[in-house]
Formats: sequence, structure tokens, C-alpha cells
Amino acid sequence: MSLTPLTPARLAALGAVTPARPEPVALLHAHGRFLAAAVSASRSLPGCDNSAMDGWAVRAEETRGATRDRPARLRIVDSVYAGALPSRALQPGEAARVFTGAPIPPGADAVVRQEAARADEDGHVSLFITVPQGNDIRRMGEEVLAGTALFSAGQRVDAAVLGVLASMGADTARVRPLPRVAVLATGDELVSPGAPALPHQVYESNLLLIAALAREAGAEVVATARTRDDDAELRAAITKLTPRVDVLITTGGASVGAKDRVKQVLGELGARFFVDGVALKPGKPVAVARLGDTAMVVLPGNPGAATVAFDQFGRPLLLALQGVREERRRLRARLSEGRHKQAGLTYLITTTLEHREGGGLPWARLRPQGAGQLLQNVGAEGFAVLPPGRADFAEGDEVEVELFDRPRYVAVDG
Repeated sequence: MSLTPLTPARLAALGAVTPARPEPVALLHAHGRFLAAAVSASRSLPGCDNSAMDGWAVRAEETRGATRDRPARLRIVDSVYAGALPSRALQPGEAARVFTGAPIPPGADAVVRQEAARADEDGHVSLFITVPQGNDIRRMGEEVLAGTALFSAGQRVDAAVLGVLASMGADTARVRPLPRVAVLATGDELVSPGAPALPHQVYESNLLLIAALAREAGAEVVATARTRDDDAELRAAITKLTPRVDVLITTGGASVGAKDRVKQVLGELGARFFVDGVALKPGKPVAVARLGDTAMVVLPGNPGAATVAFDQFGRPLLLALQGVREERRRLRARLSEGRHKQAGLTYLITTTLEHREGGGLPWARLRPQGAGQLLQNVGAEGFAVLPPGRADFAEGDEVEVELFDRPRYVAVDG
């Protein structure tokens, strides 16, 4: 039993993951998904020299020495709006009224903002300031030139990326299909939320929890179900769900107790196991398998353990199906308190970071940890990683913290 990173390459080598072929989808439906191919700029932004202000397009040299007492006066020959073209080039002694985004007329090389000018009734404009060449002009390609690489394959399509793609005239993006997921919770002790529960019973939270985590990893959850710890019920549910999905995630019944039957039933159905138990706490009983064309992720039933196991095994699998792997930021921090652990296991403990007076490394404030706890995850900034090989960690010891926010996504072959 060991904790080996479940990378997309390892998943593919094991046969657990075969990413679907990319497909073009409408931009709005690409939101939150990952680009399957690199994208270059199809046009320059801006597409032409244009005005950054409402004002007057002029020859800069004709504003030299202009003041309110001695304005430069130019004849008004045109008005140009955003989306329109100038009617003609400017000649010496002429100015054109321009609005923000309007193309700069040929012959003009600067813009005087409207607050520094006055249109006179005789068809002239009085300019009160001296401006240099290029003043308040946005040059063609100033933001990006046509042909410039914009995004790599694996880029997550957020709102900003959507805006850029649309500004290039794209109406679709090439992404991989969303993985279809079903979540199956097992356990005689489970009661549906909203129904009466006795003290020895447990409200079923994992269906909602794991479904939400799967959606956060980009999956489409198409079904949820619950069974008792009964082989026949388990077999029927698994047989019904697997043909409908790319990934079936189970919670509960994953350990070695008399009623922990999920792995046994999967084995009887012909599942091939790639991972069966890891040196991780919480989440030790997690398993990854394949049954026919469907990948299987077997999670513990305790919500805290299920969360960690999903994060370390289910999430990478779902991302791999979308053609990417996730690289989280890591930093060094000091433990805010000592902690005893099993020497042979890696512990992942949810934490928040605290910056104390005097600077130096941040402090990792450990959350109360238990396989069945959920509150420990609310507002957590990352995992404090307590590696194997040690049983005792003291307050102030340095550890790595794996942060949840702002991960990087990298495209993988497949």
C-alpha cells in the first residue's frame, strides 16, 4: 500500500482514462471547460489606430504653444464615431471630432481631449493645450497582434478568456466533452435529508457533497442513487448506472468490515482495480477501478475522508478525462500546533494560513481533523502535508501546504 500521485499519465497507462475527442461548442457552453487546442489571435487588438478619448483628432505640431489665452484654432471638417470610418484625411489647419473607439483619420497623429477644447460657432475648434504625437491614441495591435499565441491547450475557459475569444470573432471553442458522472451512496444507517432520523442514524450528505465536488472538477452529474449494504441492491444499482456514465463514484462500504461490500461486488462484476487502498489519512480505503467502459472511484463513507479521497483521486481522474492535470501552488509554513500521526502514512490536514508579526514563514493553523467531520473543510485554504517517515510533529515545524486557490492546468496527451 502506497500513496502514488494519480497523474493523468498513470491513469492513461493503467487504462483507467481515455479522454474523449475534442469537440467545438458554443462559447457560452465552453465556460468552465478546458481548451483542447492552442489559440492564436486571428486579428489585432485594436484592429486600427483609434481614439482613447472623446475629443479632437489633430496634427500634434499644430497645438504647439496653445493655451487658454492663446488657443490654437483649427477648422472642423469631420465627425467620426466608433464603428464608422473617417470621410477623408485631415489637411493642415483641420481637425475632426472623434469619440472613444473611433478610427483616427489619416493625417492626424494626436487627440486633444474634449475638456481641453471648445467648439466655436464659426465651424472652428479652439484647443487650449499642447499635445505630443500619439497623445490619447490606441495603436493598432497595442494589446495583441494578429498571429500572437493567446492561450495554450489546457487553459480553463473563465469569463476573461471568453471575452478574449469573442473579441477575436470566435463563436465556438474546441474543448473535450464533460465527463458524465453518477454518485452512489451506500449504508444501512443513511437517512434522506428532510426525513426523521433517530440518534443512531446518519443524514445522507455525501450524495450532495460528492456531486458538488464532481461539478467543481468539470463533470456533468447525470444521476445519484442510494442503496443499503446489500449485495443484490449494490449489484443492481451498479449494473444500472455504469452504462450511463463515464465515471461512477461510490461512497461508503469501501473498507474491510463485514458490511463493506462495494469492492467485493465490483470484483464479482469483473471490475479491474488499479488502486486499492493508499497510505493516506483520511481516505485510506479509496480505490480506483474500471468496469467495462466506466471508470470507478470507490470512496470511504465518512464525509471528511470522502472529501480528501475524492480530491486526491476522483478529481485528478475527472480532470484527466478533460485532457488536463492540475498543478497546485505549494508553500512552506510552520505548524501552529504539534500533531502525532502514524509514521507510515501521509496526512492531509485542512488548514488556514496566519501571518504573524515579525514576518517570516506563515503559520499553518490546523483544523480539528476526523474522517467524519465536514466543518473542517469550510473556509480551508489548503492541506498541510505531513509526510510519511515521522510520527511526531512539533509546534513551529516546517511543512508544505498545498493551496486550493489559483491552480494551474496543463494539457496532457490523450
